[in-house]
Amino acid sequence: MKVEKHAIPRILIGASGSGGGKTIFTCGLLQALKTAGKRPVSFKCGPDYIDPMFHTEVLGIPSRNLDLFFAPENTVNYLMAKHAENGDMAVIEGVMGYYDGLAGISPAASSYDLAKKTKTPAVLLLDSRGKSRSLLAEIKGFLELEEESMIRGVILNQVSEMIYPQLKGLIEGQLPVKVYGYLPKMVNCSLESRHLGLVTAKEIKDLQGIVDQLSEQIRASVDLEGLIELAGQAGELVYKPLRLPVPSAQPVRIGVAMDKAFCFYYQDNLDLLEEMGAEIVPFSPLEDRELPRELHGLIFGGGYPELYLPQLSENRAMRQAVRSAVEAGMPCLAECGGFMYLHERLKGKDGVSYPMAGVVSGESYPTDKLGRFGYIELTAKEDTLLCRKGEMLKGHEFHYWDSTNPGNAFHAQKPLGKKNWECVVSRENLFAGYPHIYFYSNPEAAERFAAACRKYRAG
Repeated sequence: MKVEKHAIPRILIGASGSGGGKTIFTCGLLQALKTAGKRPVSFKCGPDYIDPMFHTEVLGIPSRNLDLFFAPENTVNYLMAKHAENGDMAVIEGVMGYYDGLAGISPAASSYDLAKKTKTPAVLLLDSRGKSRSLLAEIKGFLELEEESMIRGVILNQVSEMIYPQLKGLIEGQLPVKVYGYLPKMVNCSLESRHLGLVTAKEIKDLQGIVDQLSEQIRASVDLEGLIELAGQAGELVYKPLRLPVPSAQPVRIGVAMDKAFCFYYQDNLDLLEEMGAEIVPFSPLEDRELPRELHGLIFGGGYPELYLPQLSENRAMRQAVRSAVEAGMPCLAECGGFMYLHERLKGKDGVSYPMAGVVSGESYPTDKLGRFGYIELTAKEDTLLCRKGEMLKGHEFHYWDSTNPGNAFHAQKPLGKKNWECVVSRENLFAGYPHIYFYSNPEAAERFAAACRKYRAG
């Protein structure tokens, strides 16, 4: 197969750890680039589904994930090239600390790993509060931990205009890295958090006002032209086009739960289904009284159903419609929050158990700790809706709720670790469990779901 090469200007924004301001800075940078007349596109390194929502709110077009655990290097390069073709510069938000990868002990799937394998220059956003010359030791460590760090610059965060020139002179005078500017402390430009991380973009009051304020500051104290020039130094993306299933002549309509309770989706999963001939039809289990007409499949993504339990439960017509559809054989994929909704009951933190859709027997209930957090490899123990026995899917778990009926159709294994467990409730037309799966880890799984929807349509 012919090798493709694409020259796409791009940079990666990293940090020394989580909570370093990468998300809001990336949003401000995207807005600043738009204001400067650029057509930026954005990506998120790693499995997070919340941060891309913020990028999307700024750009008005979907942001996507790039994950070297979920997919091999060729696929990641292919997806970046595919989604960047309509822009003139890509900004990638890093994940956790720059070198933090699988199981916390490997650089694999880290921001560094992505920067290196995609030949993307990286810029570190560094919290500089209470530091002066010690910043040099921190930066020197990042530059020298790996033989080729890909770090080409730093931006100093929470630094006063008065001390910045002195710090810039120290760093550039002693280290082979450029300082691209600074940000002062901006009290009104932070994002709220909750137990799953950030609140979602649509929950932030005046998000655009926050982004505009930060964009204005970036234009004033960050070398925007320098960052654009640095992006132009990125190496060519090299990949072989993927062999994906040919779209079916029989299109199907797949209802996808999309509202405040269900909003965690990998955009590439939905894109892949569309490429296979599916029409994605959004609906709201919170607001709608019935399912959209002429559906041939259902998807319930993750989200925050635990925050809307009375409203979800009181919508009895929707709960009954979902249960009737699945019991009639309509293919259904449910992940995490969607899996919780399909239970007979969902218990809130108030101790009250609320009736839910009743597709899955048992109860989903709150725990006091994060359950089975992180990447997983899922191996089918039997033939299922998405995988044949022995086949693998890759995914991610992040939840504080558990289930009296987690299922046992798949064996889940933590990469580079010993922890493993059984999961996923499976029927001929149902895949329901806590894992968030990524179709590009096994595109045949998406094709099987689409094929099951076509079979249901044909009766």
